[in-house]
Amino acid sequence: METLQIGQMKLTWLNGGDTHMDGGAMFGVVPKALWSRKYPVNERNQIELRTDPILIQKDGKNIIVESGIGKGRLSEKQLKNYGVTEESKLEESLHELGLTPLDIDIVLLTHMHFDHITGLTKEIDGELQSVFPNASIYTSDVEWNEMKNPNIRSKNTYWKENWQAIEQQINPFTGKKEIIPGITMVHTGGHSNGHSILIFEDQGETAIHMADLMPTHAHDNVLWVLAYDDYPMTSIEQKEKWLSYAAENEAWITFYHDAKYRAIKWNASKETVKTVDRMK
Repeated sequence: METLQIGQMKLTWLNGGDTHMDGGAMFGVVPKALWSRKYPVNERNQIELRTDPILIQKDGKNIIVESGIGKGRLSEKQLKNYGVTEESKLEESLHELGLTPLDIDIVLLTHMHFDHITGLTKEIDGELQSVFPNASIYTSDVEWNEMKNPNIRSKNTYWKENWQAIEQQINPFTGKKEIIPGITMVHTGGHSNGHSILIFEDQGETAIHMADLMPTHAHDNVLWVLAYDDYPMTSIEQKEKWLSYAAENEAWITFYHDAKYRAIKWNASKETVKTVDRMK
């Protein structure tokens, strides 16, 4: 498992499964001739997107960012439609680190689309139950409200099965929330109305988890936004803001979906300075 140290904060990528989504949808109006130079595409015009949660360990707390696609949660039709070739091995990843789901104190959800939240529940004795029953779960109040009351577009990804079993664990926040010292969630909107990013800061080092504002390193151009984005102009505005912040602070950018990099650091000229490569 790949790791990244931010001061005394340790980030470890777990195995949450994968999807393969349409490359055109993932890069919006950008021509394939351009984006395919930067990110591999298969014969079905699909690109690999990991769904790998990040375990953060700091001050004795075990914190997970996102939850993967789960195991046994998707139907055969969904597995095919979403191009899943590997379901989650989240609990196995934790076991390798000497942890169990009961050891997780906090879960951070940048948003609640199925590929970020389905791993939070599993079926036990015919009922869906929380995988991390001891954890406090944080997401923006805007996201939580839409999760429970999706509109005609978002109901395809906000499923009641994904929130009913964890409702009592949810802690919605407004605007900005320091989760523990050094870890802050910031509501950005864009990809979804309630989408948030994460900022990690410790001992003078910084990392930013852009989530689905920038799902892969190939989305570094601020104008390259997803057809899946509900508010693309907000995505552009927020990408420009936070990529500038990352450059000014020499920050790492971490990924949940990228099949090549776990994290990357660019200089002000967008030249790659350091990477944490995903081991396949």
